[in-house]
Amino acid sequence: MLVAIVFGWFILSSVFAALDGFPTPAAFSDASLVGLMVTELVLGAMALSFLRFRGHALKDLLPAPDWRGAMEGTVLCGAAIIACGVVNALLPSSPGAVDPVAQMLAQAKPSLTVALAASVLNGLYEETFLLGYLMRGFASFGASFALGLSVLVRVLYHLYQGPAGAVSIVVFGIMLGVSYWRTRRLWPAVVAHILADIIGLSW
Repeated sequence: MLVAIVFGWFILSSVFAALDGFPTPAAFSDASLVGLMVTELVLGAMALSFLRFRGHALKDLLPAPDWRGAMEGTVLCGAAIIACGVVNALLPSSPGAVDPVAQMLAQAKPSLTVALAASVLNGLYEETFLLGYLMRGFASFGASFALGLSVLVRVLYHLYQGPAGAVSIVVFGIMLGVSYWRTRRLWPAVVAHILADIIGLSW
């Protein structure tokens, strides 16, 4: 139920984009990023209210910021970006292959303030529910199942990014998931995601 609340709309729109042949989405702009933030705030509030109603301790779900975790997240982000680059370089290239996310980022024109705000909120939103709730909630089924489930959901709502984007999402999701599984600390993964979004939107 919670996955449907948090990611249902995003999964549905991504599946439709995949079925439509990965049309190039509109470039990121202040308006589109503000719209995303409003959507995540509304859905996030609904999800947290649902969890509180079900008796979940929200303080155990949310990340605990600290400087050590921020440094670890920075290193994790760098390692994940390198790993994504290596994997993509090793895969055979397909001339003329659709790469919607590259086109979106190439045309992105958000202001720095909005890009930073959207990156922070998106990193918190996704990792809180993917790792802090979903992966943690299925930990009793073992590392492979819990990690695989979180990566599957992550890929499903990023399908609009096309095949090349999906590969990077899988690698990135595995890197963050393994880090969380080993440490059970959410903040480094959140920081890594925030930094990756900032880099993507600003460069």
